[in-house]
Amino acid sequence: MKKCSNAQHPHCTHWVMPGNQACEGGHAQADSSSYALLSAMRTTRSGLPVTTLGDVHTGPAAPSTTTPIAPVAPVSPNGYARPLQRAQAERPQLHISGFDPRAAGGRQTLKMELRGMPEASAPQLALAVQSELIPHGAARQQFVRAVGGDWRPVFVEFSSRDREHGQYQISIEVLSQHAGQAPRKWVCTFVILVPRLDATLTEIHRIFLSTHKNVRVMADDASIARVSASGGDSLDIDVTARNAGIAHLDLNAPAGKVDLGFSTIAWDEDLIEIDMPAAGAVHPHASCAASLVNAAPEAGAQRQIRLFAVEECVFGRFELVDPEAHALLTHYSADGQDTNGLTRRLSGRHAIIRRAGAGFEIEDVSRYGILLDGVWPGKHKPTALRLGMRIELTASIKGVAVLQVSAIMPHGVILHRIDQGASAECYYVLAPDTHPGFPVKTFAAAPHAAALPLLFHGAGGFWHLDQLTGKETALAPTVSLEKLSRVPRHSRFASDAYPEHWIIRTAGGDVSEAYRASSGHAYHAQTA
Repeated sequence: MKKCSNAQHPHCTHWVMPGNQACEGGHAQADSSSYALLSAMRTTRSGLPVTTLGDVHTGPAAPSTTTPIAPVAPVSPNGYARPLQRAQAERPQLHISGFDPRAAGGRQTLKMELRGMPEASAPQLALAVQSELIPHGAARQQFVRAVGGDWRPVFVEFSSRDREHGQYQISIEVLSQHAGQAPRKWVCTFVILVPRLDATLTEIHRIFLSTHKNVRVMADDASIARVSASGGDSLDIDVTARNAGIAHLDLNAPAGKVDLGFSTIAWDEDLIEIDMPAAGAVHPHASCAASLVNAAPEAGAQRQIRLFAVEECVFGRFELVDPEAHALLTHYSADGQDTNGLTRRLSGRHAIIRRAGAGFEIEDVSRYGILLDGVWPGKHKPTALRLGMRIELTASIKGVAVLQVSAIMPHGVILHRIDQGASAECYYVLAPDTHPGFPVKTFAAAPHAAALPLLFHGAGGFWHLDQLTGKETALAPTVSLEKLSRVPRHSRFASDAYPEHWIIRTAGGDVSEAYRASSGHAYHAQTA
C-alpha cells in the first residue's frame, strides 16, 4: 500500500490499496513517477507523442522516442485543455488567489472566482462577505456572467493594520435570485492568517500550510513552488523557489500568453448550498392576499395587518358583494367603523399603488380625488411614494380615510392609518414573487413600521424572513407564529385579507361567495 498521491489533495493521508485507482477518500490516483509528471505537463491533446526524459527540445524538431499517454484534462472546443481545477470541479467552488501572508499590517486584495456553478443560476449572483478584517465588517458585490458563460472575478480588499496576530474568519455567501426561479444560496467560510510583525517567513508558511488544504505545493527549505500546466506543444520548465520564496507559474493560457504570479498563494473552497429548493417546490399555502390577526393587540398595535401581493394594488370602497378593489377602506369615527355614511364618498377604485423602477408610486383613479401631503397630484398622474407621505382619500371631504407611508422596502411598502382607524388595520403592499435578499439592505421605515415583521411573497405565498439569521418560514393557517421575530403576540395567520367577512349571509340564510370570488382569493364557504 501507498499513501494518496493526488496532486489536488497533497495533504491527504488515506492509503491506496494495491490495484485501486482511488484512495479511501475517493481521490483519483495517477502514476506518480517523474516520467508521468513530466509527460502530463508536455502534452495538450489526447494521444500526442511525448518525449522521453533523455530528450531536450529547443525547437519544433521531432522527438526521437515517443510514448502515447492518456489525456490529463478534458479538451475544450478551441483545442486547448480546460483549466485543471475547473475540469475536476464537480461541485461549486470559490477559487481564492492573491493572498500574501507576508504583507502583515498592510492592505491586501483577494481575487475570488466561481467555478462549477449550475448553469441554471441567475445571470448575476450577489456576493456577501463578512469579516473583522473588512471595513465596517461586511461588503457586498456581484458576480456577473460573461458572454462565454464564465463568471467575472471580484476583488475584495481588507487590511490587517492594527489587528492582533492570529487567524480571522471570512464568511462568504453567494445568492442566486432571478424572476421565475426559486432563490438558491451557497456559503463557505475560510481563514486568513495575520502573522506577527516579527514572524519569520518559515513560521508563516508552516502555519499557512497547516490550515489550508487543496494547495498544490512543492516546498523546499520553507519555500513554495507551484506549477499549473495543461498547454503547450513542448515544455521545458525549471521552477525554483529558495529562501522562503513563493513561485507561481500558470501555463493554463492560450499559446503565446503566460500568466506569472509571485508572492501570493491560492486555494479552493467548496461552496455548500443551503436551503436548496426541491424540484417543483411550491408554497404550502398559496395566496395573493392574507392577514395577520392579533387577538389582543397592545397599545399602538393593529388588530389586522393586511397583506397584498399583486402587480397593482387597488385601494377602494368597502363592499360586501362584488368589490372592485383589493384593499377595502371604510370610514372610522369616534364611534367605530362605519360602512355607510362617509364611506360612500370613496370610489370603488380610488387609488392604485404599483412598483415603479426602484420604488413605488400611487395613482389617483377616483371621482373624488386624493391629496398627497395636502396637494392633489391630478388624475391619472402617478406620483412616487416617499417615507412619511400623507395620503388622504378623498380630496373633497377631510378625514374619510387617511393613510401614511411608514416604510419603503426593496420589495414593498407599509401603510398605516393615521385616522380613527389607526388601531384597526395597516397594510403591506408587496411585489409578487420578490425576495428582499439577505442580508437585507437598509431601508427607510418609521419606528412603528420598523417594529413589524419582515414579510415577502414568493413561490405563490407569503413568507416571514428573520433579519438576523436569514431563516425563511412559509406562512399558513397551521403555522405557529409565536417564535417568529417581530410578530406580535396572540397573532394568527389568516388566508384572507378580510377574515372578518368570510361568512356573508343573505336574506335567505345562504352564504354568498360573490365577494370571495370577485377578490380573486381562495375562500372556504361555510353554512349556518
